[in-house]
Amino acid sequence: MDLFDRPTGPRPPSRQEKLERLRLLRSENVGPVTWRKLMARYGSAAKALEALPELAKRGGRKRPIKVCPAAAAKREIEALDKLGALLICEGEDDYPAPLAALEDSPPLFSLLGHPGLFKRPMVALVGSRNCSINGQRFAERLASDLGKAGLVVVSGLARGLDTAAHWGSVDSGTVAVLAGGVDVIFPPENEDLYNRLVQSGAVVSEMPPGEQPKGRHFPRRNRIISGLSLGVVVVEGAIRSGSMITGKLAGEQGREVMAVPGSPMDPRAQGPNQLIKEGAALVEGVDDVLRVLEPHLSRPMSEPKSMTYTASPASDISDSAVDSARPKVLGALNGAPLPVDELIRRCQLSPSVVAMVLLELELAGRLARHPGNRVSLLATF
Repeated sequence: MDLFDRPTGPRPPSRQEKLERLRLLRSENVGPVTWRKLMARYGSAAKALEALPELAKRGGRKRPIKVCPAAAAKREIEALDKLGALLICEGEDDYPAPLAALEDSPPLFSLLGHPGLFKRPMVALVGSRNCSINGQRFAERLASDLGKAGLVVVSGLARGLDTAAHWGSVDSGTVAVLAGGVDVIFPPENEDLYNRLVQSGAVVSEMPPGEQPKGRHFPRRNRIISGLSLGVVVVEGAIRSGSMITGKLAGEQGREVMAVPGSPMDPRAQGPNQLIKEGAALVEGVDDVLRVLEPHLSRPMSEPKSMTYTASPASDISDSAVDSARPKVLGALNGAPLPVDELIRRCQLSPSVVAMVLLELELAGRLARHPGNRVSLLATF
């Protein structure tokens, strides 16, 4: 299977189906991975919503799980309509094929601007908020050159390097991924840039409109930046910066990782220099980026395809099988992330039964999912 291919179905969701899928996504303890497992098991968001309370109870939850009311999902869709924004669902033609390849891609996201940009190859350009003048100039020039080469530049609209990357490519095509709602301009000084992006580029977010960005939102935002892209170029950034998180996410997602070297005396160069030591491609100009991306650019872009969900054969798993498996799974887990494949081997249980136990535990608020298909128990439970 190609990196950007997924199983397909005959049609995109109706407006009612989209509302139910949004409800499921906005319900308590339902993230992208859990959302897909629920859809695969029950075949529709409506049936998954009905099952949530009992699943969470079986996982050990004491109080009822909060299921998103239909009225709340309807208000969110109406707010997006008022903004002139699109709510793009997995399986629709406008959903970007590279993003759909991720295990934890957003099942739905909102967009202001031009979804046609998703049909073109993209490259992410990220870096320090507290960037140097030289770094800012380099990022703007590189973004401009990448745009002239036919690439769409993706970044996060943050001050510093992100801002430079967007301004450099605003005329050729650029996409900003926000940590807050699609209508929330952050930082406020980027209002003019934001307006330009809405007019000629695109602004996207998986958060509800009006949601203010919080610290925990940025790593989630970063996975979308890298997930949209064929590769990520890190211009500047400290070792423990958001830029480094994006670069490492790109590697985990199977994307190309590139970095601009800098002086060892500049803390902002520590991140890119470290990435280069770890095998990232060294970038000094647009030709370096194009050389790395050439294998991807020389093949046609995969088209996003429609998806449907049908109830999995795993729906036939008996409650007694799950009940007997639950103590074994809990006994094999602790606070350290463990690959699910290893968990299955330790427990000597079928993958479908283990998946069901994990689904219940997550909905109960007892399980955390980590990159690389790893899970752990939450210590705070």
